[in-house]
Amino acid sequence: MDKFANILAVLMLMGMFGLMLGSSWNDSATFDEVAHIGAGYTYLKYQDGRLNPEHPPLLKSLAASPLLFLGLKENITAQPFWTIENVNDRQWAAGNYLLYEAGNDADEILFWSRLPMILLTILFGWVLFLWVKRRYGAGTGLLTLFFFVVSPTFLAHGRYVTTDVGAALGFFLGIIFFLRFLERRDVKSLIYCGLIFGLINLFKFSLFLLAPIYLILGLFWIWFKKDSYLKLLGQLILVGFIGLAVIYAAYVFQVRNYSVDRQIKDARYILAGYKYPSLAKLDFWLTEHRATRPLGLYSQGFLMVARRTAGGNTAYFEGEVSSKGWWSYFPTLALFKEQLGFYILALFALFTAFKNRASTDFNSLAAMIFVVFYWISSILNPLNIGVRHVLPTFPFLYFLVAKKISEIKRNFIIAIIMLWMIAEIILAFPYYLSYYNALGGGLKNGYKIATDSNYDWGQDLKRLKILAEENNISKIYLDYFGGGSPNYYLGEKYESWRSAKGLPPAGSYFAVSLNSLAGSQAKPIGDIVIKPEDSYSWLRGKEPTARAGSSILIFKF
Repeated sequence: MDKFANILAVLMLMGMFGLMLGSSWNDSATFDEVAHIGAGYTYLKYQDGRLNPEHPPLLKSLAASPLLFLGLKENITAQPFWTIENVNDRQWAAGNYLLYEAGNDADEILFWSRLPMILLTILFGWVLFLWVKRRYGAGTGLLTLFFFVVSPTFLAHGRYVTTDVGAALGFFLGIIFFLRFLERRDVKSLIYCGLIFGLINLFKFSLFLLAPIYLILGLFWIWFKKDSYLKLLGQLILVGFIGLAVIYAAYVFQVRNYSVDRQIKDARYILAGYKYPSLAKLDFWLTEHRATRPLGLYSQGFLMVARRTAGGNTAYFEGEVSSKGWWSYFPTLALFKEQLGFYILALFALFTAFKNRASTDFNSLAAMIFVVFYWISSILNPLNIGVRHVLPTFPFLYFLVAKKISEIKRNFIIAIIMLWMIAEIILAFPYYLSYYNALGGGLKNGYKIATDSNYDWGQDLKRLKILAEENNISKIYLDYFGGGSPNYYLGEKYESWRSAKGLPPAGSYFAVSLNSLAGSQAKPIGDIVIKPEDSYSWLRGKEPTARAGSSILIFKF
């Protein structure tokens, strides 16, 4: 049975690989990919961590590793942007230069840098399957993997050079290795837990949330096992020190050719006016001393993320635009962005749990504690820019639902729902980023709920180019949101356009990203101001003549 289950799991993951690779083929660069690809390349090529410090280096370096063998044309360190003071502008300029301005094939760069991320997603699925199978049997493992493989959210974000799926993998690894440590409490498991803790904190700064989660899970473990909490606390401190050593070693590579003077200037620029001056001063002290420079760069990125998270981000949600966030944002997006079939099965699982009233094992309890903790922190967080930010909780939800569904024997309805989920994900190909289920308006109207990385992240610019070529469009006026370059793909056909310019010339074509259109026509909340001339009033009531992919509307005037 185990051998058959392994073969079936491999086949499922091969199907997922094909869906991710095929669906990303005509995707232009999403917004964040430009900064991540350029940064990862310079980390490896120049051993200099000055670009995109708000994300740790490991995932970006992994994505960029194939680029070292492509013989790319570039002279990044000689460009003016390499030493400009504005660190944020620096990262975008470097990424755009490498992709679109240095004479390289942007699509080739995107393909090879996305491939490691797709493989990492497949590895995630395999680890998830093995862990569940070994503890709860092949049936539960396969069903958990099934939910993972047909998740439109994992299929969408597992293809891109971003940190979201890597963060989800990091949280999963961090939890399961900690549970292994709790079960064994020996030196070997402690060292492994510390090494994994350090490694995954090189994926994304949000992984530091594992520190309080470990303390909470440790309290529950002590309560169940009647053990000494002081002893466990001492072991957790050792786990933290091992993790810190791993982080330090990785960041030594990041500062190898990053000059001390430049790093100090960048730190002072980034953390100027920081809300907690003592934390900024600590980072400056770490940065100014050669032995602690690696930790200075790590803490600089961590503080950047903390400030951005607390400050929120201007976003569109259900007809409103705000920078303060909405408490209903993540629950709504999670409900509408995952398959309805999964939620129907989740109701089945909940009914089974109440009916059987079986005792909960510690692994299941840990999964529930993590999900609750992470969801509360996310709901309280004003940074509302995508369902991808709660992605780390999904694998644990898949496991909890699969565990209960597996107790239901030979249910025809469950089989029908699973077939429906397979059909749904095939029909959604290749537009997984824009996927909304029927309750959320579906692929065509989901943008009315939320845009950005939920619907329109700039992925359809290449499809606009293809559409323009197929229809012999010689000129197109465009308001584009994303990481692609209209000049690169459209050349002389392209002219930048905005609402305030008024109607495009008669007889012309105008294209607009739905992220731009929805945001400009929404109701501003709080201190957000949308000027009348920026609201695309001249598009209200006008029907588009075509769409490029799912996210760019095209109008004929």
